[in-house]
Amino acid sequence: MTPEFKARKWLEKKAKKGARSYPIGTIAFYGPDNTRASKVSVSIMAEPDSEPEDMRRWFSDTGDVRKDSSVIVEIVDFLHENDVHSVAMVDRLIGCPHEEGIDYPEGEECPSCTYWAGRDRWTGKLLK
Repeated sequence: MTPEFKARKWLEKKAKKGARSYPIGTIAFYGPDNTRASKVSVSIMAEPDSEPEDMRRWFSDTGDVRKDSSVIVEIVDFLHENDVHSVAMVDRLIGCPHEEGIDYPEGEECPSCTYWAGRDRWTGKLLK
């Protein structure tokens, strides 16, 4: 078995079990539309209702980070380094990869990701 295959299987198994005990690794995927994940954000939550202890992000300008074996291996290594007991991972893209207040002004919609304008980030459905 390749390291990439082992990492992907470990991640799928942990995510399937859901959040069971702390520390928890949370994984969220973002993209310019609902088809390609150009960013993944992974946080480590040490205890309930706490701020993330550590967070890392991976990006891809052209590919899909969900299909990038090297990114998956790095995510699993990061989770192992932080001795996570559980993994909480969404099964869809949850919005634009750009950050409000950093990449575009607070309270406005991202000018680069028109797909997400007026959409609920959790369901992908239009709000208007």
